[in-house]
Amino acid sequence: MNDDWVVVRTFTTHIEADLASTALAAAGIDASIRADDCGGVYPFKGGVELLVASEDAVIAAEVLSTAASEVKD
Repeated sequence: MNDDWVVVRTFTTHIEADLASTALAAAGIDASIRADDCGGVYPFKGGVELLVASEDAVIAAEVLSTAASEVKD
């Protein structure tokens, strides 16, 4: 297993990142959320990053794209 984690998407809020992380978990993909927002005090400082193992990045991007298109329909 590869220990390299990559940012698969950046969100504006923790809620959006949490929802995306849940979609990835449902697909069997481990994800982690990283934010430099002082615990939510500065929510728009730099975005909320969703990270996955580099070997899962392509599949994770597909899952997130599929989940987003299903919401729009």
